[in-house]
Amino acid sequence: MPSGRVKWFSLEKGFGFISNDEGEDVYLAATSLPEGVATVKPGTKIEFSIIDSRKGPQAMSVRIIDAPVSLAENSRVNSDDLAAMIEDTIKILDKVGNGLRHGRHPSGPDAERLGRVLRGIASQLEA
Repeated sequence: MPSGRVKWFSLEKGFGFISNDEGEDVYLAATSLPEGVATVKPGTKIEFSIIDSRKGPQAMSVRIIDAPVSLAENSRVNSDDLAAMIEDTIKILDKVGNGLRHGRHPSGPDAERLGRVLRGIASQLEA
């Protein structure tokens, strides 16, 4: 089974590229990721099957072999700072919730920013 490393992957775009062991670029669609995996980081070692699409080689049946450890995941924020982050996020979520009750969704950039904050807090809680 071919293998390689993720060059880049965009959750927003829903795709990225792998550099296979021969140095060729292989298209990676989000739908080819393993169940329960939404994104992969650059440098992640993966195995995959390849199909030839009209735009070139495309990865299918992706299996993650080794994910790189990031510095953010390797370090923990002190508990007082994390508590303050959570309290601030609760205030923001209250505003978003009130807006949703009145039919107002957060704008795209605001929603993306809030998503990043929530994922960051979740990673700190899991660390």
